[in-house]
Amino acid sequence: MILTRRAMMASAASFAATLPTAGLSQSSPAIHVLKDPNCGCCTAWIELLKEDGFTVTTQRSYGTLLIRYKLENGIPQKMTSCHTGEVEGYMIEGHVPTADIRRLLSERPNAVGLAVPGMPYGSPGMGPEHEREAYDVFLILGDGGTKVFSSYEAT
Repeated sequence: MILTRRAMMASAASFAATLPTAGLSQSSPAIHVLKDPNCGCCTAWIELLKEDGFTVTTQRSYGTLLIRYKLENGIPQKMTSCHTGEVEGYMIEGHVPTADIRRLLSERPNAVGLAVPGMPYGSPGMGPEHEREAYDVFLILGDGGTKVFSSYEAT
């Protein structure tokens, strides 16, 4: 096969066109979320993830099946919320801000993941941020213990 200059230029252009998308997989973490299909706040949180560049897949889960999934994956009962995600080996429980998820993925601590227990008003997906109540994001440690990862003041 003889490679003409035109064919070589076209080939180089095709390769160069793929370069901008090559980095997207690194900046677009894939997160899989288990949630009750009737929960509106879970859907709102998922939309925020998508807006921030996450690739999101969802799976329906109900009642005791969802609770069992949380406990089997190292989320202490006192840390539970309404939905559970898994991203790059970490569990994400509840309305965790995307900035905290990105920080977790950047720092890569030896931990189970992050949790926002309950459903604090004004946390992502739970109403307007400018009216939020104070809440903490907890790092769940491998032994089931927790420590504050970040804090959000009331506004």
